[in-house]
Amino acid sequence: MRTSYHNHTLWSDGKATTAEMIEGARRAGVQELGISDHFALTADGRRFPWSLAPESLDTYVEEIVRAGQTTRDVTVRLGLEIDYFPGMAGRIGELLAPYPFDFLIHSVHFVDDFAIDLNAGPWEDFAQDERDRIWRAYWAHLRAAAATGLGDIIGHFDLPKKFNYHPSVDLTAEALAALDAIAGAGMAIEINCAGWDKPVREAYPAPFYVREAHRRGIPLIINADAHEAGDVARHFDRARRLAADAGYTEQVRFERRTRIPYPL
Repeated sequence: MRTSYHNHTLWSDGKATTAEMIEGARRAGVQELGISDHFALTADGRRFPWSLAPESLDTYVEEIVRAGQTTRDVTVRLGLEIDYFPGMAGRIGELLAPYPFDFLIHSVHFVDDFAIDLNAGPWEDFAQDERDRIWRAYWAHLRAAAATGLGDIIGHFDLPKKFNYHPSVDLTAEALAALDAIAGAGMAIEINCAGWDKPVREAYPAPFYVREAHRRGIPLIINADAHEAGDVARHFDRARRLAADAGYTEQVRFERRTRIPYPL
């Protein structure tokens, strides 16, 4: 079986419609496709062009659910990728509660007002001390995101490495504390294949953290983080090898927020 849950459409920053992503899944031999467009809600009401607007939730959900009802050869799962912002978990939970989501990905893209994965320019300009501060704050935010209980899957675990800027100090303890928080929250972690196509040329998470996730009994899901229909299963064979090398023998899928294991 092949599943792919981390996928974006024109509802956020993807380049394809829901129907085009389903066709991409069909061509790639994906039996179960999740749509997980970005959802970012801030305390000050900021809007981001790459995020689904709160007032569009009804229409978004209707479209994905209808696609699932009318598509016979691909199972379509309803999801979102929630952005973590401090203090917003309660409000987000209230907004999402009425909808029949199959899964929710919880991700950290911001430290303070800095978008850590938008472009390499700021990383180039930062002093190394500032890079170290951002990395340390990122791990703290990831722990906090897990502790909210909002998500089923933690997205792209070590995302700040995207542009190949790494801390100069050893923050392994902070990263492992984030894994402990994920395990404590009963969440899954993804091997996010998009990292292999970024400057870092490495999946999220790095192999060491995949092994540590397995050691903690954290369930695994392999995801493409696709923004185009042709990417819904990119590098999946490579990801399965990474998972197997870390000791995994199964991964998980979701239905109405219930985790279902199946062989790797």
